[in-house]
Amino acid sequence: MVTAQGSRARKVVEVGPGDHLCFAFADDAEQRRVASAYLADGLARGERVLYFTDRHAPAAVLSWLRSGGVDPDAAAARGQLRVATAEESYLASGVFDPDAMVASLHEEARHSLAAGYAGLRVSGEMSWALRDAPGLGRLAEYETKVRSVFAGRPASAICQYDARQFNPEQLRMFEQCHPAAVELHPWYSSSVLSIGPAFREGERVLRVTGTVDYQATAHLAAALERTLHWPGDVRVDMSALDFIDLAGLRVLVHTAERLGEGRRLRVMNLTPMLCKVISVVGFDQHPALVVTSPEVMA
Repeated sequence: MVTAQGSRARKVVEVGPGDHLCFAFADDAEQRRVASAYLADGLARGERVLYFTDRHAPAAVLSWLRSGGVDPDAAAARGQLRVATAEESYLASGVFDPDAMVASLHEEARHSLAAGYAGLRVSGEMSWALRDAPGLGRLAEYETKVRSVFAGRPASAICQYDARQFNPEQLRMFEQCHPAAVELHPWYSSSVLSIGPAFREGERVLRVTGTVDYQATAHLAAALERTLHWPGDVRVDMSALDFIDLAGLRVLVHTAERLGEGRRLRVMNLTPMLCKVISVVGFDQHPALVVTSPEVMA
């Protein structure tokens, strides 16, 4: 399966008509950045924008837009922007009914075009699905059915899943219900290297793309430093890594040494040649460092 934030990942500024994206995140600032950019871009394009909150109050979402130089009050007054709670949208009847919600969004899309807007843009915080309410077990069914609202028409959606609330198995299931995912903002990016968080099969990973040479070792070390507070094992996806020098490999070992007892640094999809280098120099003997190649992962 192609991973949700591998080759199917999409920058939020690239979201366009027909898109139905999954956005998994584990950081409040990342959620705010993506949500604000998505809403602001829709308003600027002349689309009608709907945002369904759960963890955040509607006023907080409006404040995100104001901080970015957007006037949400004017947009709301003219009917272009609506920010509502889960109780006013997904759970309006007290029961989650996927078919009723899909029908409602179809009507919103038709209404948006009839009112002269360029299209419809929707985003929802999905944590309401973790409550104890009738119908919540049908969320995966909804995520599959709702594609019909956006496919082939000027409408798009981003469904937000907080990885601190949904477990990896749940995230993996919901990732598979979406044709693509939102790409998280890299912590470091240059013409030859990109390092940043992502989600792979429902698990949070540090994705390293490009080349790690002596000039980039410090950037890799800084990124790995930020993963030390992650719960459990730290996963580093190197499936898109072209090269890493010996100094970069030492950084991996040093990070593994700093993890608490019982935790592992799991370096995934390192090329067989680089796995062999690690073995030759003896780095694979460290109990907290686990390295796998694509052949092993298959």
